[in-house]
Amino acid sequence: MIVFDLSCACGCQFEGWFQDSDDFRRLAREGLLSCPSCDGNAVRKILSPVAIRSVADRRVTATPAKVLPEEKVADLFKSLQDYVVNNYEDVGSRLAEKSLKIHYGLEEPRNIRGTSTGAEEKMLEKEGIKLLKIPLPGNSDKN
Repeated sequence: MIVFDLSCACGCQFEGWFQDSDDFRRLAREGLLSCPSCDGNAVRKILSPVAIRSVADRRVTATPAKVLPEEKVADLFKSLQDYVVNNYEDVGSRLAEKSLKIHYGLEEPRNIRGTSTGAEEKMLEKEGIKLLKIPLPGNSDKN
């Protein structure tokens, strides 16, 4: 799965989950992408700072971003950390290797987490694999 940040002509920004880049292009070409705010089809991909690779097939219905109090943001971030720790296999420094094997069908698809170097991250991006970088409790590794 791959996540893209999308934007509609009405100004709404939201996420969409796709099997791969070709899936996004096919759905866009066929006019099957629609805005959750106005239901319009003038949807385009925009630059995305992060994405997470997930095995689960999910349909995303997003709403425009809201400004949250700092305490709520901290609670949401903690919930995200807990979710990743409890639902993603820790592959340690083999993140790049395992991501490539899953991406190319050499290993069973699953949720993974771990560490990677800057060079590995660039290589994964070139291969079409996006990463979400979040600090986890007890993780002193800067990579």
